[in-house]
Amino acid sequence: MSTNQTKAQRRDAARAEALALQKKQQAREKRSRLIVLSALGVGVVILVLAVVLIFQESQKTPMEKVDSFPAGVVEQTGIPVGADGVAGTENEGAKTLDVYVDYMCPICKQFETMNAASIAEMREAGDLTLVVHPVSILDRASQGTEYSTRAASAAAWVADQAPEQFAAFHDAMFASQPAENTPGLSDEQIAQVAEQAGVPADAAAGIASGEAHDTYKEWVSASSEVAGSTESLLNAEGGFGTPTVVIDGERFEGWQAPGGLTQAITGEAPASEEPSAEPSEEPSAEPSE
Repeated sequence: MSTNQTKAQRRDAARAEALALQKKQQAREKRSRLIVLSALGVGVVILVLAVVLIFQESQKTPMEKVDSFPAGVVEQTGIPVGADGVAGTENEGAKTLDVYVDYMCPICKQFETMNAASIAEMREAGDLTLVVHPVSILDRASQGTEYSTRAASAAAWVADQAPEQFAAFHDAMFASQPAENTPGLSDEQIAQVAEQAGVPADAAAGIASGEAHDTYKEWVSASSEVAGSTESLLNAEGGFGTPTVVIDGERFEGWQAPGGLTQAITGEAPASEEPSAEPSEEPSAEPSE
């Protein structure tokens, strides 16, 4: 400040300087408020979006939450098998046989023992399309290893990665079925079953490594939940069990009678009335639940 200024001039200059500093301070404070308000606004928007996303996720059906489906799946939960035994194929114009199975279910094995040969014969003749629905309702019976889920995931993996071997793998899994209330087969052992059924080694390796389980466990869980909440699949007591057998959309209870399934599909009694093997010794022949 010049020493030649009068006292009044110095006072006015000091006031001007103070006013300038005050305006700068006010500008800084305004900017800070804008930054804070902007941050709060962004935070509110993010919070609102998060709430919306959480709400939308909660409204999804089990299947809408699934990321990976096996190739060729029908109606979200079924693996169709046509004349050549290839997953993802159908016999056009044929009846549809839907079978809901848990690979640890002893009654499912009984169903397979009694009917697998005739099912394969009718499928290969073009009389039916087999639709396998691998579900998991017996994880509780595998000592914490989640065998049912792992086995069903492996079936989905084979259907996707080695569809030509799906029918053979499905049969082999029941032939190798572990007893209930055991750990079941390890992933490595399931992979061995797959290779013995003709699944290429590189595809089987995905089962052994756990990749199959990681890829399809959500699908298996959702399929099981959907089956258990579908009214047409429930038994007389209102529960869902395996095996559940459906012919052209109608539950079929007569599969335990020798030749009953063949007659229901073709309308003709089979040449032999004898089942392929004796039923398993179970307290009752009710499906597993």
